[in-house]
Amino acid sequence: MTMYPWQQAAWERLQQMRERLPHAILFHGPAGVGKADFMETFAQSLLCENVRPDGHACGECASCGWFLQNNHPDYRRVRPEALEDEPAGEGEEGAESTTKSKSTKAPSKEIKIEQVRALADFMNISTHRQGLRVVVLYPAEALNMPASNALLKTLEEPPPGTVFLLASNSLDRLLPTILSRCRKFALPMPGHDEALAWLKAQGVQDADSWLREQGGAPLAALAEAEAGSREDMDALLHFLANPAVDGALRAAEKLAKAQLSALVAWQQRWLYDVLSMKLSGRIRYYPRYQKEVAALAGRVSSAKLNRAIKAANERRAVADHPLSAKLFVEDMLLEYTSCCA
Repeated sequence: MTMYPWQQAAWERLQQMRERLPHAILFHGPAGVGKADFMETFAQSLLCENVRPDGHACGECASCGWFLQNNHPDYRRVRPEALEDEPAGEGEEGAESTTKSKSTKAPSKEIKIEQVRALADFMNISTHRQGLRVVVLYPAEALNMPASNALLKTLEEPPPGTVFLLASNSLDRLLPTILSRCRKFALPMPGHDEALAWLKAQGVQDADSWLREQGGAPLAALAEAEAGSREDMDALLHFLANPAVDGALRAAEKLAKAQLSALVAWQQRWLYDVLSMKLSGRIRYYPRYQKEVAALAGRVSSAKLNRAIKAANERRAVADHPLSAKLFVEDMLLEYTSCCA
């Protein structure tokens, strides 16, 4: 399994919990830092029959063989249907699969109650290797309300010998009762220099810009760099630099098929850069747009910027469930125009 250089200290800290292992661990941190890969690595080590002194799985026993073939009888992974066509490590962002569904219905982005209930038989039979059962679930904020309640009942009365490993990008989007039943374990963002060195080692060109644009998240930066296109981002940023009502409608038409949560995140980072430029003369996310950011910061008041930032933060909460994508983008850009034009 994959573990990244910036996770070594967290791995060593995690090993200290193994003697008195909690029944549920909630790994939390920003999207794009490798939480899913970290959990999978830990899950394999919990099931391994010959764990190495550093806590990693041996990779050679029967249990490791089953795990690496994705058919270990004492392991279950729970995630939204939209992630099921992706490799294990790519789902923590909650991104949609690029593989088309065989049905006409789009795969769900939610974790449904049926998926949680399906764990009941798994947890009520003896383990195959007289060891632990391990359930990995991510992203936890994808649990819909019925699924959250079903999981909560399981966490309140955990079956013996079962460990739940959950991951979340946003603890504030989880039920407080679920949070209280889990041991929280932080997986923070790596330092910029460490993340940048790793990206360059992967052969990423213009690594610094990609990393900054993704808020310092190296896996998100790698995914975007490999996709090789900034078309949607640049279309949005060109509009944000020169807001106008007619431009908002044209941009919304072009961006209606983009990932809405990404659009909001890009806008939030842009507004942060404008406010930072206004207050300190520095920008963090979009060095390619320093001239445009500086020009906007010079003509928009702090009060209007703060109003735009508040609106963007509120919009992020509903970006995953819009009634109409096009209307969502139009409203977002028109609201921004009213603050910053």
